[in-house]
Amino acid sequence: MAGTAGRRSRKPAPQEGSPTVTSPASLSQNTSAAPWQRAASGANLLSADGSLGVTIFEEMTTLALSTGAINLGQGFPDEDGPAEIKAAAQAAITAGANQYAPGKGIPELREAVAAHQERFYGLTPDPQTEVIVTTGATEAIAASLLAFIEPGDEVLTFEPFYDSYGAIIGLAGAKHVTAPLLAPEFLPDIDAMESAFSERTKVVLLNNPHNPTGAVFPREVLERVVELARKYDAVILSDEVYEHLTFGVQHLPIAGIPGAAERSVTISSAGKTFSFTGWKIGWLSGPAHLVAAIRTVKQFLSYSSGTPFQSAIAVGLALPDEFYAGIASALQHKRDILAEGLRAAGFGVYTPQGTYFINVDTAPLGISDSVDLARRLPELVGVAAIPVPVFCHPEGAERTRSLLRFAFCKKTEVLEEAAARLATLRDKL
Repeated sequence: MAGTAGRRSRKPAPQEGSPTVTSPASLSQNTSAAPWQRAASGANLLSADGSLGVTIFEEMTTLALSTGAINLGQGFPDEDGPAEIKAAAQAAITAGANQYAPGKGIPELREAVAAHQERFYGLTPDPQTEVIVTTGATEAIAASLLAFIEPGDEVLTFEPFYDSYGAIIGLAGAKHVTAPLLAPEFLPDIDAMESAFSERTKVVLLNNPHNPTGAVFPREVLERVVELARKYDAVILSDEVYEHLTFGVQHLPIAGIPGAAERSVTISSAGKTFSFTGWKIGWLSGPAHLVAAIRTVKQFLSYSSGTPFQSAIAVGLALPDEFYAGIASALQHKRDILAEGLRAAGFGVYTPQGTYFINVDTAPLGISDSVDLARRLPELVGVAAIPVPVFCHPEGAERTRSLLRFAFCKKTEVLEEAAARLATLRDKL
């Protein structure tokens, strides 16, 4: 999941004198608006007067640079992934793998994706017809949505949601419907989720493990999603980019739930698992008829990309189980370092079960506006974060207005310093 994190699009910063989050309903479903306006509106990038605002990531990065703050806003690692994967990319470049890859991806990577799905989940996609390689998970999401939705359709996501979802839904002129994820576990309210489905629901867009909340959905939630998708004949689009970054719980792909396989498209990428976010190598798998429809759109977006990186990621997917266990264990340790500092600061800390991110509640500090605190944090303690309301529509923004998101996918020494700085916050407010 997106994203975020290298492969992902960015969040808006509200302009002075305008609401914290502008309504996506204003333009995203207005098919007379320009496509860029619908996309921007869907991603909360338009201010109240309709002008294009700067992103919250840009604002927080600027503040971090000007104050010397540690930037725990955008979720990308600050160190490279495995040396053997880098070496494989270098070898591929030297060997001349520098021209277009096949539109659906090189055979080695498609076969490696299929082998990965069988090895970890017992799924057996056909690498010839049921797997394609994409320019990151973001392109996979975009091509899938553009393949299946049109004006008048509804796309259901959970909220908070990764912003590229809203952008592409808006670009297509469809309606973005959300179901809330509620603290402290950030699991769906089942009644609200059921109410969010309708006869117009064309796609259910799932992000599991979930960015920005860090939730990992249990089987019973996934089973209910499948039941409802079957009832309303909706495609399930599952963004699982954090699949190997879970802590004490096992990721369960929705395609493995009975009744899901024939209507599910599973998306993942190399960026999060291997810490090579800049390579932009993603993939998707699913039944041949759905994959063929997505490929029809995808070939006119990027056609293909990253030829030498594709063969390198095939090497990565074949790494032993110890590697996958190790990256999750190391990230869990980093999570715990940052969580300690956040608790010392006086925040209410929601310990995530997965992803790069930890969410906190500012209310125990007597602060109800996380956007305002995010703007003050770099100067107060030298740490930057992202307010959760920017991942929401207006109602969701109000529900989450006291929540902040911090990224812990950084070097241990950086997180230790950030934790020490955060521990001084209570005395500086």
